[in-house]
Amino acid sequence: MDRDVLRITVLGSATPFPRPGNPCSGYLVEGGGVRVWVDAGTGTLAELQRYVALGDVDAIWISHLHADHSADLLTAYYGLLYAGLDVSLPVALLGPAGIADRLAGFLTNGAERSPVESAFAVEELYDGHEVRIGGLTLRSRAVDHDGPAAFALRVEDEGGRSLVYSGDCRPCSSLVELGRDCDLFVCEADGDVPGHHSPAQAGRSAAEAGAGRLVVTHVGSGVPPAEAVALAAAEFPGDVAHADPGARFEVTRRSRTPGRTTTSRASSR
Repeated sequence: MDRDVLRITVLGSATPFPRPGNPCSGYLVEGGGVRVWVDAGTGTLAELQRYVALGDVDAIWISHLHADHSADLLTAYYGLLYAGLDVSLPVALLGPAGIADRLAGFLTNGAERSPVESAFAVEELYDGHEVRIGGLTLRSRAVDHDGPAAFALRVEDEGGRSLVYSGDCRPCSSLVELGRDCDLFVCEADGDVPGHHSPAQAGRSAAEAGAGRLVVTHVGSGVPPAEAVALAAAEFPGDVAHADPGARFEVTRRSRTPGRTTTSRASSR
């Protein structure tokens, strides 16, 4: 793969359950010679394989342990161990504290704990966690979300390009700090529900961070994507798009120049 490209592909953006043609939250980040699966919501493993074999994923990053962001780790476990893939195990799995035991609780069928660590090299996230994977640097910050511990992610490549993904959270200072001056800001916009951004709040968070471009994702079913984009655009001066399943967004330094608002995807399958 091209080390000079930083790209994020939307595998799914539905909430709180997958819809025909749109799995739950999941993204493929490619750059620096590596591929990172970011969130593994229901249905995303199948879509991931449109772009990369499971055995070629270098790391998996999970924002929080709600099923619509992590359920496909269960099927990935079986795929890595029993599908005859050419893969070097274990695969790096970065996620909130307790993620290994949570997986084992689902997988274990008897008194003996399932060997989650045979498939995944688990590294637990904490506020300020940083790791280098190939030519990418992944930084995580704790964010405000009702329920389990939750994190947002910033990915930077060696050329200084950056993208930020909110995970699920309400507006909070740690997200704005993580997103400061990023080139692409991918922010959930579930609606006016506890622990989440509304589309307008997603626009405000991106504006406060000084982001170059905004993609709204995880939009609640009661708001059409075009309306979510318009609501976010009213609060954000740059280009705004919706995370259509299959959309691919290349991150460039030029994306920090405010432009017109659009609902069209950067590219398609």
